[in-house]
Amino acid sequence: MNVNIRAIGKQTLKVFSKQKAVIAISIMLIVMLFPETRFYSSLNILNIFRAASPNLIIAFGVTLAVICKGCDLSVGSVMSLSGILAVQWINGGMNIYQAMILASLSGTVIGFINGFLVVHQKTEAFIITLGMGMLVKGIALHLTNANPVPSKNLNFMMVANGDFLGIPNIMWFMLIVAGVTFWLLRYTSFGRNCYALGGDYEVAEYSGINVIRTKWIAFTLTGTYAAIAGVLLASRMNTASAIYGDAIPFLVNSGVVIGGTSFAGGIGGVWQSFIGIMVMQILRNCMDLIKIDRFIQQLIIGIVIVAIIGMDCYAIKRKKEDV
Repeated sequence: MNVNIRAIGKQTLKVFSKQKAVIAISIMLIVMLFPETRFYSSLNILNIFRAASPNLIIAFGVTLAVICKGCDLSVGSVMSLSGILAVQWINGGMNIYQAMILASLSGTVIGFINGFLVVHQKTEAFIITLGMGMLVKGIALHLTNANPVPSKNLNFMMVANGDFLGIPNIMWFMLIVAGVTFWLLRYTSFGRNCYALGGDYEVAEYSGINVIRTKWIAFTLTGTYAAIAGVLLASRMNTASAIYGDAIPFLVNSGVVIGGTSFAGGIGGVWQSFIGIMVMQILRNCMDLIKIDRFIQQLIIGIVIVAIIGMDCYAIKRKKEDV
């Protein structure tokens, strides 16, 4: 029987490239069986999901932008600013939920502006959102004088730190956002249009899809999700700070890609982004438990991010070659 080694290798590589996030999680789960840690304790597992929830909310928004063949590097600054606004308004006497809603809408405005500049002005999303992130970070630093802003209202802290049926509220918020995003992508014309224009912008435009409106909405939702995550993070920490979102854009975008949502556009979804972000969160948790130095952790995460982007670029290249 003739065995085509090249074909088998190509098929194996294809399977690995699609399932790399699941494989990475499986490897970490196996490795953590050996050290004497509390990794498999219910408290630690709950902490992993609690810590990952803000990043997951942001990732679901970034997923929309990436599926539309874009990206958003302003999400970290938007997250910081929304938390700062919520805490300052609550400290000033505003109703907690009114402040949370208004602070979340600040992300909607920023996402709307990002979408306008990217879609209507036909500018590169990477540059526009990077610049917007720097602008918003400057506003956040000015509002706080570069100092953390603690909340004076303990009821605000309980919004994220309370629990329902034994599950932290912040996880319930994350699950609700995940469900809404899944519904948008799976069961609405907006979701189908996102995949279509991400797959081929010109074909989608010629087929009658309003590509400008669709991509604009995607960026607006991305900003909104980032702001919601910022408000919840501020509630969880009972403090807002301009530095909370510094590493978020790169970690979230990388997590989304490792989960299977490609920068090439038209591919991905909520489940893929969930798995990708969990890879990053579990990796961080594992390194903390086995007491790897923080500087070494940064090095390892950087290597993982570079490897992720490299694999995605290689997959895009092979896809074009196959065509």
